[in-house]
Amino acid sequence: MNTILIGIAGGSGSGKTTLADRLVESFGQEEVSILRHDSYYRRHDELTYEERTKLNYDSPEAYETELLCKHIEMLKQGKPVDVPVYDFTVHNRSDQTERVDPAPVIVLEGILIFADPRLLSLMDIKIYVDTDADERILRRLRRDVRDRGRSIDSVIGQYLGTVKPMHELYVEPSKRAADIIVPRGGENTVALEMLIDRVRKQLKK
Repeated sequence: MNTILIGIAGGSGSGKTTLADRLVESFGQEEVSILRHDSYYRRHDELTYEERTKLNYDSPEAYETELLCKHIEMLKQGKPVDVPVYDFTVHNRSDQTERVDPAPVIVLEGILIFADPRLLSLMDIKIYVDTDADERILRRLRRDVRDRGRSIDSVIGQYLGTVKPMHELYVEPSKRAADIIVPRGGENTVALEMLIDRVRKQLKK
């Protein structure tokens, strides 16, 4: 299968997920598949919930990226994969998986995908979503409290303790690997239309 992999990276709350979702929604599951780096957080059954809340989820070591790379290779070979399902409310991988089928275009999104040479070597197009830090923390606060059952204090503590330092150490420098830098994420309709046009040309090949 002639497959292209589009990587969409950016800081937590930058709008990369919205951009990726809108790109996929513009086509269909048979034409575009999506993988999320967050699905590949490592399993930690050996730790209590309290211990898991203290882990650094914003460093490269937090992810089972070797499994993600294997799944990308399988999709490029035309084979379906069973992607882990991560439960953010308990800070651990669930027992469920989600089937992702091969498609001509694969979208991969995550904060650290440009910080890993193994993933970079598999990407054909690299897009970095660049959003102001104040906007990112507000979006993250709203999402984590509303969708992930977190308290405001826990979100702020995690942001100051690991999210912000890891962003400065890994995420922001990885912007240099991008082919395209997109301000404002999913709200940038011009960038989205350009991406849709690029994918449409790939699908016609």
